[in-house]
Amino acid sequence: MPTWTALAVAPERAAAEALGAALEALSPAPTGVGVFEIEDGSGLWEVGGYFQAPPDGLALDLLSAAWGARPFVVSKLPERDWVAAVRRELSPVRAGRFVVYGEHDADRISPHLIGLRIEAAMAFGTGHHATTQGCLIALDRLSRRMTPPRRVADVGCGTGVLAMAAAKLWRRPATASDIDPVATATARANARANRMGPLVRVACAPGFRTPALREGPPFDLIFANILARPLARLAPDMARRAAPGGRVILSGILDRQAPATEAVYRAWGFRLEDRVRLAGWTALTLRRT
Repeated sequence: MPTWTALAVAPERAAAEALGAALEALSPAPTGVGVFEIEDGSGLWEVGGYFQAPPDGLALDLLSAAWGARPFVVSKLPERDWVAAVRRELSPVRAGRFVVYGEHDADRISPHLIGLRIEAAMAFGTGHHATTQGCLIALDRLSRRMTPPRRVADVGCGTGVLAMAAAKLWRRPATASDIDPVATATARANARANRMGPLVRVACAPGFRTPALREGPPFDLIFANILARPLARLAPDMARRAAPGGRVILSGILDRQAPATEAVYRAWGFRLEDRVRLAGWTALTLRRT
C-alpha cells in the first residue's frame, strides 16, 4: 500500500506539539504522527505525519499557518519493506570492544568482542549513529578504570543498546527508560534477544519520572543519549540520582554544544573525565564529585 508523508518545520517545541496534535485530527487521519527536535542546534522542530491516502493540502496549509510553521511538504513514498531494507544495508558497527549487529550478521561476529544484537525497528539507537558509537567507546574506556557498578541507568534508551552494553559487560542490572512506548517495547525485545531480559528492566516514562529510576539507591553509572537541551534540563535529576563518585555518559551533543553542556553539569557538581568526538558529535563522561 502506498504511503504519503507530510513534513513541516515549527519554530519551537510548544508550537510543534500543538501542530502535531492538530495533525492527528485531520481527515483522512494519519497512521502516525511524530514531533522531533532537529539535531542541528537550531532549536527548530520537525512535525511529520504518515498517511495511507493523499492528505488534504489546503487543510495542511491552514494548520501550518495557524501554528507559525513552514508549509508542509507532501511526498509519496515508494512501496518498499523499509525494515527489510535497513536490515540488508546496515553492516555491523564496531565501537571499542563492542560490536552492534543484526541477526543476519550473527555468524560474522568475533567471539572476542562484546556483541549486541539490535534489529531494525521504529526506535532510535541501532548503533550506527555517531552519538551511540561515542557512548559505547566512552563506556569501553571507562570500564578499564572503573570498578563494576552496582546500579546502571539508561535515560532515553531508544533500542536499549547502552543499558544492554553495560549489563553484558559487567553482568550487573540496568534500568532503561524512554518516553516512547514503541522504544520501550523495542528495548524489551532486544533485551530478550540478547538474553539480557533478567538484567535489563525497561520503563516507559519521561526522564526520571518513574519509580524504577526515582526510588532506591543512587546509580553508579547513568547514560543519557538525547540532545543538548534536554540534557541540560536533566542535570538536577542527574545530580540527585548519581551516587557520589558515580559517572554519567552524555551524548546527542554537537561539538559546539559540548562546552555549554559541560558547564551546566559542572554547576551541579560534576567534573569532566573523558570526551569522545565522532563525526561532529561529542560524548562526555562526567564524574559526580
